[in-house]
Amino acid sequence: MGYAQLVIGPAGSGKSTYCSSLYDHCQTVGRSIHIVNLDPAAEHFNYPVDMDIRELISLDDVMEDFGMGPNGGLIYCMEHLEDSLDDWLDEQLENYLDDDYLVFDCPGQIELFTHVPVLRNFVEHLKRKNFNVCAVYLLDSQFVSDVTKYISGCMASLSAMIQLELPHINILSKMDLVSNKKDVEEYLDPNAQVLLSQLNRQMAPRFGKLNKSLAELVDDYSMVNFIPLDLRKESSIQYVLSYIDSCIQYGEDADVKVRDFDLPEDDD
Repeated sequence: MGYAQLVIGPAGSGKSTYCSSLYDHCQTVGRSIHIVNLDPAAEHFNYPVDMDIRELISLDDVMEDFGMGPNGGLIYCMEHLEDSLDDWLDEQLENYLDDDYLVFDCPGQIELFTHVPVLRNFVEHLKRKNFNVCAVYLLDSQFVSDVTKYISGCMASLSAMIQLELPHINILSKMDLVSNKKDVEEYLDPNAQVLLSQLNRQMAPRFGKLNKSLAELVDDYSMVNFIPLDLRKESSIQYVLSYIDSCIQYGEDADVKVRDFDLPEDDD
């Protein structure tokens, strides 16, 4: 059985930086992971790329050959990847062992993981190849500066959760850049009444019922929770990684290692 993280989130949320820091952390602790680039528009990496969609198709080529813009060209590239799952992807996956750990660095175009079925079909293909997969959704912590932005981030995350139908971890990235962490910490475990009060103060009265429903959705079902990530701290990276490992059951089937020892001799 293989293991995989699908790293998703809006553009600029820190997905590639997360992948780079995760790789460095695993190198430090002596653990092996493989980073896969699924962004056909990517140019530079701070980590070694073990598998690269640009070997199959690149955004620059699509824009030049078909006269497409960046958004339409990216959708075309990802649909081409979807058409190549049984060929290109299967050939790439043959290079990895059953217990290998892959981290897929995805593009930041939000429709790819909210309503276009490309990534969902990609995930289903990985599952058929006996991979346990977890979606890792990154949201810039600086974006969560007030309740309306927090609710917006929650709804985008929830859309991805419903679309992909995977174990789902939400991460507040770039916590090292937040000047006042108390502004963010109140949204890690929010109270519905506080959310509702804040929403009603910032929005017109006609949105009262909508605000109540949104606050109850976040609170009653605990469907969207965020884990803060500070990449300056190894302990923060390890905590997030341990959380993800638990979701995909990484290491649970490892053999128990028993240390050999000699029985003491009896004194006669």
